[in-house]
Amino acid sequence: MNRILSLTTLSLALLGAGFSTSAAEAANAASAVRVGKTKVAADGSARHASGFIAKSDKGSVQSHGSSSRDAAGNVTQARSSTATSAATGNSVKTSTAYSKDTGLTHSANCYNASGASIACPTRP
Repeated sequence: MNRILSLTTLSLALLGAGFSTSAAEAANAASAVRVGKTKVAADGSARHASGFIAKSDKGSVQSHGSSSRDAAGNVTQARSSTATSAATGNSVKTSTAYSKDTGLTHSANCYNASGASIACPTRP
């Protein structure tokens, strides 16, 4: 089976680094792995990081991000994701971030199978 990484290998490596993991495989050759790690400090601050990879005959998606809260309760967050169509090879890459200083920011860029920038499709 053609996979981004062996789910077993990836899960074992991340477990060794203190991440929680879950993995799944379906009869239709679809597979997915999710990882995450959260740490809370005595002062109330916290940090979380997570990501996932999923692949099927329709395409693939991968996403990773982190969030944190300082001792005063200020939150920051960032996540990046990429989805790729198996049929066309086209992909969309998104990035979202939040902080009290900059507010919410989001971007999305689309690419064809060769990596050239293309217009992103719009919803009807």
